[in-house]
Amino acid sequence: MPWPDENQAARFLNQAALGATVDGITRVTTLGYEGWLAEQMAAPPVHNLYSIAENVGWTDPAWMSTDVGLDNLLWFNLFQADDVLRQRVVLALSEIFVVSVRNMPIPYGHIAVLAFWDLLAQHCFGNFLDLLEAITLSPAMGTYLSLHGSAKADSTGRHPDENFAREVLQLFTIGLVKLDIYGEPVKDAQGNPVETYNNATVTQLARAFTGWDFDATSVSFLPSTTADYVNRPMTFFGDRYDTDPKWVLDSGNTITAAPGRPALRQALQFIFNHSNVGPFVAKQLIQRLVTSNPERNHVARVAQAFNDNGQGVRGDMKAVLRAVLLDPLARHVGLPDEQQARRGKLREPVLRLVHWGRLTNVVSNDGTWNAGNLSTSDKLAQGPMRAPSVFNFFRPGYAVSEGSGTMLAPEMQITDQSSVVGYVNYMLDVVQVGLGYSDAERIAPQYDLDGQDWDALAASPEQLVDRLNLLLTGRTLSQNTLSVVLQAVRAAQATPNVFGVGDVSQARNRVVVAFFLIMTSADYLVQR
Repeated sequence: MPWPDENQAARFLNQAALGATVDGITRVTTLGYEGWLAEQMAAPPVHNLYSIAENVGWTDPAWMSTDVGLDNLLWFNLFQADDVLRQRVVLALSEIFVVSVRNMPIPYGHIAVLAFWDLLAQHCFGNFLDLLEAITLSPAMGTYLSLHGSAKADSTGRHPDENFAREVLQLFTIGLVKLDIYGEPVKDAQGNPVETYNNATVTQLARAFTGWDFDATSVSFLPSTTADYVNRPMTFFGDRYDTDPKWVLDSGNTITAAPGRPALRQALQFIFNHSNVGPFVAKQLIQRLVTSNPERNHVARVAQAFNDNGQGVRGDMKAVLRAVLLDPLARHVGLPDEQQARRGKLREPVLRLVHWGRLTNVVSNDGTWNAGNLSTSDKLAQGPMRAPSVFNFFRPGYAVSEGSGTMLAPEMQITDQSSVVGYVNYMLDVVQVGLGYSDAERIAPQYDLDGQDWDALAASPEQLVDRLNLLLTGRTLSQNTLSVVLQAVRAAQATPNVFGVGDVSQARNRVVVAFFLIMTSADYLVQR
């Protein structure tokens, strides 16, 4: 693969990281794609959000039934963490293995969500089976999909809860229909898709998941309750476990291991070994990181890396992520222009804001990082760990209309008149004064990063716009967009006392105008 130039490095970082920066581009052009990935994968997680919440007092009983600290720490982490590949992958995984504070009705539910983010960060470069087991035993997942407390059937008419059993198949691992290695549905003799499971399959799997509950002596809304239970895996209660014979996915896959962790691991192993898991995971990760419409050969190569990392290991997430990001189709190696134009995705609103914050070196004036809930349509219409349902903010199979044919655009599911106008209006404020509710707690842009003084660069509108074109898009803005932005930047003048922040220089207004117009342009909003 050709060594990356700065444009290619910027495009790579806009897929694999939390946006391109000057230092990031230098690192990629120095180490190459493979070297940068190796360096990032070797680095441990920078932040443990549960520990930070504990240290600053957000695990105090006063906050047990609130979401105080959730948004603060997630935005702090996304704006500040140096392990950018890890955090980008965690964001992607959080949109596949969904839990949300919107349905977390337990003491310290918001802290459970932070612990779930930490869990994804811990396992995202490990083995998929270990990741799946950790997710299954997470108190946040146990609450969100009602696995905690699920017990064997009894004479009162109680039956094991089937919620997690159904979603771990449909949304997390194999999907509804059998897939070939290319991620395309396998058809029967009549040309119909072949279902991967039915209600009996779900019922059997639900029985295999019985007996798990919080590792806590008391979980109730009492002042004595502490938050630490949400940071531990659920524990096994043998008297609630269904000991009768049961199978997973196929009647030949019977649970023979001892009750508890061994039986759970065996059940998950049966799922993990299903032929669908490789292409299913491959397609979703390609969609989250590279393009909404993965080519079949790209899916197949990633699925093959999942099936065997080259050393006989199945489910190696490092190998999977390398295959996602280094594939010639991801890097546009040898693709004609018309195919390059079809490979892309709508940038998630969260990633747009995070990239801006990293380029402008935002700081929290009071240290609390109180950006608030930005998932409303008058702001971003998306917020980390605030999905409205287990299907995330947008589904991987979403298409704008029948007229779009087979072209998918998942992020368009949260794109409508309200969210488009809301994003533009919100960013108009943000690029000028930052995020937050008051000057004291403002998350304010410094407009300097990597030694780059944006105001100084604004002395040359052409250089300013070119630098932003590089960092935000890998220099893919159309000539028409560049012309419009340059014209507006040249026309920007000093203004008095905007938003109560005092006089604003011509240079700063040029910077603000350039950021705003590029980040609201169609050329930027579609990541290529």
